[in-house]
Amino acid sequence: MTQTGIPRVAMVQGKIPEHELSAVYDPMVNLILQGSKSMTVGDRTLHYCPANYFVMSVDLPAVGTVWPAATGEPYLAVALTLEPTVVAGLIADLPKPARTEKADSGFSVAAVTPDLMDAWVRMLRLMERPADIAALAPAYEREILYRVLQGPQGAMLRDIAAPDSAIGRISLAIQSIRRDFAQPLRVEDLARTAAMSSSAFHRHFKAVTAMSPMQYQKRIRLLQARTLLVVGGQSVTRAAFEVGYESPTQFSREYARAFGLAPRRDAQQIMAKYTPPGEGEARRST
Repeated sequence: MTQTGIPRVAMVQGKIPEHELSAVYDPMVNLILQGSKSMTVGDRTLHYCPANYFVMSVDLPAVGTVWPAATGEPYLAVALTLEPTVVAGLIADLPKPARTEKADSGFSVAAVTPDLMDAWVRMLRLMERPADIAALAPAYEREILYRVLQGPQGAMLRDIAAPDSAIGRISLAIQSIRRDFAQPLRVEDLARTAAMSSSAFHRHFKAVTAMSPMQYQKRIRLLQARTLLVVGGQSVTRAAFEVGYESPTQFSREYARAFGLAPRRDAQQIMAKYTPPGEGEARRST
């Protein structure tokens, strides 16, 4: 991911192998300019291309796979990270809709409209005129959000700015899971945080994230363990215990299922790809 100099706007370009896009994605509006992508969240997989845009309204662990364009041009996409205060400020300035729909999910895909694409083009042109960013980027960001609000994902965007919505309350539980991921999961406490009954919490959490709370926590633990293995150089056993597993064997089994390789082999493969020649030997010798 490359920062553009425009607040909350970043770009991704190139060929990215599957599993290396395993991450916790922030709430965002994502637009593909070249190529195509699939995004798997829990038990749902969505496919999209330059004819579509993707909206995610809560923090979600996901696996993305990208492909180049049919003409051979590399994958290229741009993302706007969603800031609830900006969304709320825009909604406050708009007339209240006659009927407010509720979002059923925390992520979805919709068709790009000419108006939305036009707003994106003007935003991206600011990369060539950085002196204009401070004055114009906030206006273009509001226009992009406004166009999304007008589309089929409008309810999802509105719920980001509404703490009392189901998505808003599930988001509070998600932040709790992410903060205390190594601790035993107590669904009753999470339901209380979301001001829901346990059964309603399970139902809404699954609808928003396509995962159960336990599956969500497991994914967060595995992603954190991957960071400990690759960046921290920790042993498999220590990483397993640190993220909350009681059995390194169970950890290794679930890690391989999630990332396609055993923990140590996966970490070695990542380090081999991204460590400059010679540096890997120096690291192993220290």
